[in-house]
Amino acid sequence: MKMFRLNASILVLIMFGLGLQIAFSHSFLANLVVCCFCLGYLLLSAADLKKLGLVLLFTLPLSLGTWWSFIKFSTQDPWQNALLYTSRLYAYLLLGASLLLSYSLEKILFSLSYRLKLSTTFVYGFLAAANLLSSLKKQLQVIRYSAYSRGTKYHFYRPGIYLRLVVTALSWSEALAQAMTAQGFSEGYPRTRVFSDSLPKWQWGLLFLSLIGYLALVIWT
Repeated sequence: MKMFRLNASILVLIMFGLGLQIAFSHSFLANLVVCCFCLGYLLLSAADLKKLGLVLLFTLPLSLGTWWSFIKFSTQDPWQNALLYTSRLYAYLLLGASLLLSYSLEKILFSLSYRLKLSTTFVYGFLAAANLLSSLKKQLQVIRYSAYSRGTKYHFYRPGIYLRLVVTALSWSEALAQAMTAQGFSEGYPRTRVFSDSLPKWQWGLLFLSLIGYLALVIWT
């Protein structure tokens, strides 16, 4: 089966557009339709179903807690409120999964930079910080091992370990800024685009259709 994927920028706009409407709507049916469409898209886009299953499994206690709190403590229409807010939780979850399980963070940011004019300074700075997370994890181990060799144990609740991580991150940020400047990355200057980001015109139509369709379904129900 041929893989079907929407453009990352279109997915971001759909996620924010529908997310804003979901926050103010009180339609269980509309939320259910969003969940079904998101699951269908994830299947068509050949998303990692194992990751999706783990996400749904981890959020199961949250959904059960939301359901039970409205059943137990809601003073008006407890069953309706339980269905509404539980479906809203899964609608938000699946909207986010439709984006994050389809594209990497790098492709999402580059698409937003090219299509929606997101600042390239922010994009490259954010990617640089994200790519340093693995190095920070290794540095955390080095800090704990060095402290242990001196007879000191750093647990996660001790502020000293975070202070040392902050100092390390600040020194790395200065080195990173110098390296980017040395490579010709100056703020406000145009970047050379080395990635492809196709966006058929019909996807813009699908964006407006999905937003208007959800609004019409909310009004109808």
